[in-house]
Amino acid sequence: MLVNFAICGTQKGGTTALDAYLREHPQICMANKKEVHFFDNDGLFVNSPPDYGQYHANFTPNDPYKLVGEATPIYMYWDDAPKRIWQYNPDMKLIILLRNPIERAFSHWNMEHTRQKEHLPFWEAITNEKARCRQALPSQHRVYTYIDRGYYLEQLRRLWRFFPKRNVLILKNEYLKNQPQDALKEICDFLAIDNFVNVTPRQTHSTPYPSTLSAQERAYLLAVFEHEIKGLERMLGWDCNDWLTT
Repeated sequence: MLVNFAICGTQKGGTTALDAYLREHPQICMANKKEVHFFDNDGLFVNSPPDYGQYHANFTPNDPYKLVGEATPIYMYWDDAPKRIWQYNPDMKLIILLRNPIERAFSHWNMEHTRQKEHLPFWEAITNEKARCRQALPSQHRVYTYIDRGYYLEQLRRLWRFFPKRNVLILKNEYLKNQPQDALKEICDFLAIDNFVNVTPRQTHSTPYPSTLSAQERAYLLAVFEHEIKGLERMLGWDCNDWLTT
């Protein structure tokens, strides 16, 4: 058995909703749980090749499945994950959902704050991010990377170093949220499986935030991400004006 595809990014970009949708497709066997965390687990790759039996233990495919997939959004961000995925299956298809990096950062902080892994206010967290993330060197930090995970250009280029662009589908988070039928058709076409007949829109992780993004915080993040967003527009042919103005 080979896993055929992975939803590999971005964190807080709609991957939970997409995972839930695809679990309802009769031709897909998704992992027994969302976020397998195999290819970002450095300890599993000390020896080469790793024990892929540990990976496959996360799946229980039954007929009439056609594809096996999983959703671990950190794969897009973790430096070594794309190469490891390619070494496992060079024909793997990757699905990426991108969200406004400003909103993504605030959503990420709210998640970690709720989990009690983050005790700083958002402003202090983002202005001290680089210093805090040095704690994890030479590895990457898994919690405090509110801004760093929003640098999508570098992450996409890393994926494309190993996978041809035809194997990587990149969609906006808003597309899946607002037009799920159309977005899922595009995903099913990409995976070469039957389309969904009727789609009931899903809302996942939609718990209200205890606070709102302040004007100061938004302005700071806009200055951080403006060049990145405009570069993404050029790279993907997208219109991201709403990301720059909301």
